[in-house]
Amino acid sequence: MIVIVDYGVGNLGSLRNMLKKIGQEALISQDPQAVGKADKIILPGVGSFDHAINNLRSTGLVPVLSECVLNRKIPILGVCLGMQLMTGGSQEGELPGLGWVDAETVRFRFDESLRHLKVPHMGWNTIRVRGASPLFEAMAEGSRFYFVHSYHVRCRAESDVLATTDYGGDFVSAFARENIAGVQFHPEKSHRFGMRLLQNFVEKC
Repeated sequence: MIVIVDYGVGNLGSLRNMLKKIGQEALISQDPQAVGKADKIILPGVGSFDHAINNLRSTGLVPVLSECVLNRKIPILGVCLGMQLMTGGSQEGELPGLGWVDAETVRFRFDESLRHLKVPHMGWNTIRVRGASPLFEAMAEGSRFYFVHSYHVRCRAESDVLATTDYGGDFVSAFARENIAGVQFHPEKSHRFGMRLLQNFVEKC
């Protein structure tokens, strides 16, 4: 069973609809028992860091998620802010993140020569995959995904960096550590590229 975690933020219906298009049913839930029975978990997210982490903790799901992810090694995919919540914290707020990946979330900052670049980074952009990964298997060179974000993840271990994207310099657009993966873009808004990524997560990760 695929469970999309419902904690009051994120494009839950859009994610479930995209999964339906590839023939996969998903349950949207904030019930700890349902999450605990998941074979795959998707942690979406939009909005501000502190609001999201507060919402997630208020559901009582964090202990269940940590048990699933850290001890039972259930595959989990963080999407956009969901990816950022997996880090130790964000410059956007003051509260600690989940700390599942040794990383921090920082704001886009550009020097004077790049002042023309707008924040948030919004729209289509390509990714560059670093090495082999089941998440990006059979993904065409130059695959494009849809981004909307003002903050991005900075991994402390290069081995955790799965893909990068250029926006005034390379930033981490996907990371992976064992069963934990995160993507900064929105696969549910990324047409066939997003469908392929979600299919890979469901079938190969």
